[in-house]
This record gives sequence, structure tokens and C-alpha cells, in this order.
Amino acid sequence: MSSDPPQKRTSSRVRALRPQDPIDPPVPPEDIQDAYLKRAIAELGALNDEIAAWAQHHSATTLPVLSSGAPQAEIVMVKWSAGLAERQEGVAYFGRAGSAILKSVQRLGVEPLSLYGTLCVKLHEAGFRPQWLARELQIVMPKLIMPMGEQALEAINSLKFPGSQPLENTPGVLQEWTPTIEAIVVPDIDESLDEQSAKRAFWAAFRTLGEWHLAQPPY
Repeated sequence: MSSDPPQKRTSSRVRALRPQDPIDPPVPPEDIQDAYLKRAIAELGALNDEIAAWAQHHSATTLPVLSSGAPQAEIVMVKWSAGLAERQEGVAYFGRAGSAILKSVQRLGVEPLSLYGTLCVKLHEAGFRPQWLARELQIVMPKLIMPMGEQALEAINSLKFPGSQPLENTPGVLQEWTPTIEAIVVPDIDESLDEQSAKRAFWAAFRTLGEWHLAQPPY
């Protein structure tokens, strides 16, 4: 037998990384974010196509009213149904409601691009379809939802969203909806535009959004 020390053999399946071996560079965070954004846009587009197909299949006489805003928004506002201007344009939060929300968030220092607005009833003939709203929330995955009015609140509570707990009808109070999503219930914006006391009640609840926004980490 040889007195030479035994030689270590490199496995054909696992070998040590040598200095000359190439190492894949880490994926930049902006590329990862871009990929998530593209996926959210595609998934929301598929949902909108499904709603349009339902309308066509059922010979709906009205336009679907689709969501507006950023596909990866931190804040999702949820109304029960569309107003006249929204139904005419087919876009949620178009017209007076959208203008009022924009003025409100600007006063609070909240970036409008952090908002996403949607409806419980996206198509009059279809009524409330919980699966459509639930899919939207799962795609956007906001940090905060804002049910506007009692019907929207009831719709949110009916979703049985993963990890969610029922929200109370306490306007302006920050609540936990899921371990990662908080909520602020506010009055229906459409019902708050024509009477001064209703405007004050809406603003009293809505301004909690500013406090929530200031408490978020700056990264």
C-alpha cells in the first residue's frame, strides 16, 4: 500500500466554488419591483377583461365601471357603486368624487399616486361580485383600505379575506383588518358632497389618513 495521504475527490454532483467560477450578480431591487408591477398590471387587466366578458355574455346595457389609480397602491378606497359621471366614463372616482378625494389627500400631504379607487358594484347588472373585489385586493395588496359608507363596509366584511377580522363601523378610527392591512372607515363620499355637515363628517374621518401616512416608515 502507498504511504501517500489519501486524495479528496470532488463529487460529480457537488463541488467547491473556485475563484474563476462566474457568480450571478444580484438582481437590483428596482428590477424586482418592476417585475411585480408588470404582474399586477397584467392581473388587473385580466380581471377587467373578465368583467367585460361577463357584460357581453349577459347583454348588459351599462358599461362596467373599472378601477382607477396605481396597481400597487398603498391605499385602496372602496365605494359601493358608481355615480353618474363614473357610469358615463366607465372609470371609478371620475368627476366630483375624484376631485374631492384629490383635494383631500393633497391637503393631508398624501401622494395621489399612492391611491387606488374601486367599487363593490362594478357593473349594474352583475350586482356585487365578492370574487372580483377580493381578487383586486389580492393583486394590489395595499397597506390600508378605506371602505366608504356602510354598504362598502358590509361588502368588505363579507369577503372573508385571508387573515381578516370584521371591521367596526367607527368612522375615522384606525383598525387592523389583516396582519398586514389596516383600515379606516369613512362616510360615503358621494353622500358627503352636497351638505355642509356631511362634508365636515367626511373630513373628520378622512383626515385620520394623514396621521396614518405620517406614521409610516420613510422607506
